[in-house]
Amino acid sequence: MTTPTGDQALIKRINTAIVLESILRGAPLSRAQISEQTGLNKATVSSLVQDLIDGSLVREIGTGQSSGGRKPVMLEFVAASGYAIGIDLGVNYVRGALVDMRGVILAEQTSPLRGSEPEAVFEQLCGCVEALIAEAPPSPYGIVGIGAGVPGIVDEHGTILFAPNLQWRDIPLQRMLTERFGLPVIIDNEANAGALGEQKYGAGRNIANLVYVSVGIGIGTGLILNKSLYKGTTGFSGEMGHLSIEAHGQSCACGNRGCWELYASERALLKQASSLGFDDLEQLLAAASSGRQDVQELFAGIGEYLGIGIANIVNIFNPDAVIIGNRLSQARPWLENSLRQTVVQRALGFHLRKAQFLFAELGERSAMMGAAEMAISGFFSRIKSA
Repeated sequence: MTTPTGDQALIKRINTAIVLESILRGAPLSRAQISEQTGLNKATVSSLVQDLIDGSLVREIGTGQSSGGRKPVMLEFVAASGYAIGIDLGVNYVRGALVDMRGVILAEQTSPLRGSEPEAVFEQLCGCVEALIAEAPPSPYGIVGIGAGVPGIVDEHGTILFAPNLQWRDIPLQRMLTERFGLPVIIDNEANAGALGEQKYGAGRNIANLVYVSVGIGIGTGLILNKSLYKGTTGFSGEMGHLSIEAHGQSCACGNRGCWELYASERALLKQASSLGFDDLEQLLAAASSGRQDVQELFAGIGEYLGIGIANIVNIFNPDAVIIGNRLSQARPWLENSLRQTVVQRALGFHLRKAQFLFAELGERSAMMGAAEMAISGFFSRIKSA
């Protein structure tokens, strides 16, 4: 393996990345402000900015306030220079969005899955992607990539090794999507995608250490530690939905017993609600809103079991915040009190002193937006290394 030397091309790539990052973070900025912030001389900044303008990534947007001399020309990143697709593949739905390079949603698609066979789900997912691509306006870079969050363990090649609630094993989803669309594709666990979505666009902004708890048909968790997604030695961290909270409890599809998601997920809720004549979450939310006390008590029970798992998470990670997201975040009015009470009762007081318990600002869109962010970040990485 050769070590890259400091030739002019490498130095230019590094400096271009620094200038682009400054504009992404702080726009509108002038060339002089970029020079001041980065330490690069003004001539270098001007040359690199011109390259970015020529590449349709940056544009001039008029003049700013003068500090005594000529008014500076201000710069901003061109959010419409390209578009990304973000997909949240759930156990019983597929949700997708077309976003610009700042994460603004231009089009969105949601549909229930019509089965769980990999081939049928793949075709439905591709239909969603095709519909979103058709909505993209013309742009210099077109569709820059596809990101997808999936409910299972994903390896570094984007293969779904195991998705217990779909009963999938060894599905090479990244390769399949790349071959179908000829675009860069990134696949990750949906809770990791949700954590990224909330960190970038939602309740996790400016929070260094957070745990995102995705509560849908199952439970997944995504960990942001020191502002970066933590994935563990082999990339498989975050399977806390399969923490055992009942030593001799129910059997789980993962092969374990007494897993947290068997007691605190949408599936657990629907199992209990069937005796009351309900068979989907939307009906339960409507009944709770209308004042049905028995339904509200069901949600409170789920809140208690969520609190048990979250107390364990707090004791282990001592995070700044725990963010509850995905489908059951819609039931916040009826599960939040019991959740908080349980955490306070069960977690160590020292760990609770600064911990925040938040609900996802993006609601059901967290994983979808995180997946889009993965695609956008991949594009920037390629631009910076080109």
